[in-house]
Amino acid sequence: MGQRLDLQELLEEILGAPSVYFQPPASVQLAYPCFVYQRDALDTKFADNAPYNLKQRYQVTYIDRDPDSQVPLKLAALPMCTFDRFFVADNLNHDVYRLYF
Repeated sequence: MGQRLDLQELLEEILGAPSVYFQPPASVQLAYPCFVYQRDALDTKFADNAPYNLKQRYQVTYIDRDPDSQVPLKLAALPMCTFDRFFVADNLNHDVYRLYF
């Protein structure tokens, strides 16, 4: 659990605000700009039929009204982070990344 909280702190630092949400329920009112993230996958390395290295992957979505925000570039500069897709919904820009952390 400590690693996820470290990721939470890192995302808040990149954003410069506490608007970072982990798996928010539908009842939560998001404050924009924000990050929304969730667990996505687990990369497991095996040796002698036993797992020896586990790496959690998160889907991190940056949501903002400003299509020219520089925040997604800061996120993309993190190690083990790849851009997945971009889309617009409800007049909000969504940048989706995959991040191993």
